[in-house]
Amino acid sequence: MRIASLLPSATEIVCALGARGDLVGISHECDFPEGLSGVPVLTRPRLRPARSSREIDAAVRDVLRDALAVYDIDLDALREARPDVIVTQDLCDVCAVSLDDVRAAVARLARHDVHIVNLRPARLDDIWADVRRVAEGIGRAAEGDALAERLRARVAGVAARAAAAPDRPRVLAVEWLDPVMIGGVWMPELIALAGGEPLVTRPGDHAPTLSLADLAALDPDVVLIKPCGFALERTLAEVDLLPRVLPWSSYRAVAQGRVFLADGNAFFNRPGPRIVESLEILAACVHPGPFADARRAHARSVVRLDAALERHVFDEG
Repeated sequence: MRIASLLPSATEIVCALGARGDLVGISHECDFPEGLSGVPVLTRPRLRPARSSREIDAAVRDVLRDALAVYDIDLDALREARPDVIVTQDLCDVCAVSLDDVRAAVARLARHDVHIVNLRPARLDDIWADVRRVAEGIGRAAEGDALAERLRARVAGVAARAAAAPDRPRVLAVEWLDPVMIGGVWMPELIALAGGEPLVTRPGDHAPTLSLADLAALDPDVVLIKPCGFALERTLAEVDLLPRVLPWSSYRAVAQGRVFLADGNAFFNRPGPRIVESLEILAACVHPGPFADARRAHARSVVRLDAALERHVFDEG
């Protein structure tokens, strides 16, 4: 079985199913687990270089407005890879190559024996279903059932611990910094499972853009900032934006030092196996006492900020 995975979460699923050795192609954003450096890269971004969140947002909007693709498929590399299965998605044209482009590339190769596995996760149950869908597509259905059940069991364990907490803090999950977008799709479910009350979005919603006035009408107890595609260091490079894009001086979460910056590239925005670790991180932000073990385990992936933008390690206290 020769597998090409065109999105990072699918690559993580394939590897978690024990099929790392069958990968013959990945996307340019596939960076986990370790050991993928020798696998051919089959995609590339079309966006012009951009430095700030505002510039990246403008570049993406320009490309989509012109009905262009955000990513290209390297047709020569795909031809050389000779995949039997291609895993892709049609949930978000900003997240990976589009399903239409994958179909067009396969057609140009005149290959009629390639099986395209298409993923469209919008809720947690969709993620478990996608694990099984990928597993079935690559001939590992039994492994897929077992992996999905293990992930669901871990989620249930976190939820049971969080349910014992005495309060349910209001949580604002920030998906993008400039402009400010609020996490949708599975994020409201994760917040509820972590023992919090999600603000703004409901399960399955796409990420809305909020004005400063809209944000000022909220008063979260916890703010989690995890920009899509940004590792923690990349987000920290724009930390000075926060007092400008958020009602910094009026938020209860800011005054109480309950603003957290997390690795939004590795966690939260990848609908794969590490969504469970994302839940653990979130639970440790919402209920730091009962989840001290999660704070220690994920100390390198999260930073806590105080009102003066001073950084504090996640596992202190």
